[in-house]
Amino acid sequence: MVKIISCKSLGVQSVYDIGLENVHNFLLENSIIASNCFNKSHSTAYAYVTYQTAFLKANYPAEYMSALLTANSGDQDKVTRYLNNCEQTLDIKVEPPDINRSYVKFRPVVDPERPNRLNILFGLSAIKNVGEAAIENILNAREEGGEFKSLADLCQRVSLQAVNKRTLESLIQCGTFDNLDRNRRQLINDLDVIIPWSQSKAKEKAIGQGNLFDLLLGGDSKPEAGGFEATPKSPLVSDFPSAERLQFEQELLGVYVSDHPLKNAEKIAKMQKHDFKRIIEIEKPCKDVKLVVILTEVKIVQTKKDNKSMAILKLTDIASSKLEAVAFPEAYEKIKDLLIQNSSVIVVGKVSRKKDNDELQMIVDEAIEIDYNFVHKSADIRSESRQLVLIKLPISMATDEIQSQTLKTTIEEYSGDTVDVGTPVYAIVQGAAGYQLVQFGKQFWVQDPAGLVDRMQDRGFDIQVKNIDE
Repeated sequence: MVKIISCKSLGVQSVYDIGLENVHNFLLENSIIASNCFNKSHSTAYAYVTYQTAFLKANYPAEYMSALLTANSGDQDKVTRYLNNCEQTLDIKVEPPDINRSYVKFRPVVDPERPNRLNILFGLSAIKNVGEAAIENILNAREEGGEFKSLADLCQRVSLQAVNKRTLESLIQCGTFDNLDRNRRQLINDLDVIIPWSQSKAKEKAIGQGNLFDLLLGGDSKPEAGGFEATPKSPLVSDFPSAERLQFEQELLGVYVSDHPLKNAEKIAKMQKHDFKRIIEIEKPCKDVKLVVILTEVKIVQTKKDNKSMAILKLTDIASSKLEAVAFPEAYEKIKDLLIQNSSVIVVGKVSRKKDNDELQMIVDEAIEIDYNFVHKSADIRSESRQLVLIKLPISMATDEIQSQTLKTTIEEYSGDTVDVGTPVYAIVQGAAGYQLVQFGKQFWVQDPAGLVDRMQDRGFDIQVKNIDE
């Protein structure tokens, strides 16, 4: 250790953040000037800023994290880390972006379920493929004309040069239109007919060419469904599967917002008595490690010595912590059928340090498939709900493939965490031979029956919540 052997006061002098030779420096025993020594004023300033930061985070956590997320919205890795900090450490719920509520920045909003708590509403600036010009155009249109009523309404009110098709696809896929229409695949398909239609209407307006309906409505017609001129729609399709919806969110937002694919996986692992860890808990090499992860990358390579197959993996857990892993040939042959990219799995092995950079790496010895049917096989799971959801279906609707898929997808959206107790769903199918009662499987038991009923009634289904005692 080098010692300071000389220190000389120069009285009142200008203050520098970095040392300058012969000015406010220390002479070391080897006759070298310590030219990078900071003065006390610099340390004091940093201490004061640290105190302010700690005070804001402790007393105004939602406001502080909103500002921090906005300041780093261009860095998806940091946004991911801070969002997980909100959810896992600070108990702050992060709401997905909303085309009628979100602004450029992340901002605190009142939690509707906990009025004394604040959530954080996702900022539009953190959505991939959505640029500043597009956001400004959308917000100006919303300020001038009020909330958007539909995708077509938005397309008519914004510049489709600034808000192009790729931007609209990204906004739909990450869920910003969910409060207008939760069927994201339907909206994606609708773009192919709505964009040309909106461009045509814009051209007519630009050259002063109206139609009969414009004249009847005072030149201010709006393309509302059921009005004089309904907006074009593509054929009805079912929504993306839940896993695909979440994958879009991960790609565009950096995090899963509406749900997490490992949420059920971890609960099932606990019920099956798997003693697993989170990646962040692993600080040093250790044996017998078990992790519940998503395989975000699976790369198959050949060994140089004997040309055998092995796998290099990237693991991500529910907290978005990451860890590299490798399955050597012997282990790979046993588990290769489970090593599918973007799948959830339990991996078992040891953690060691790499030789080249000393980082931690997992050596995978075993992989265990997550049995999502375990919950429904278990005799211990019983419905504690004193209610049921009852849907009346004519046989024509029950046998229609698209209607059936729409029904299935919508119920899945409201089933939430199927490990928890839910409300059972029944259907009364009316056919020529009479009525038939059908009970949906436990994977379709819903956590929010009232929300499901409201949603399905809007879609024309005869559905209601009934008390079991009725």
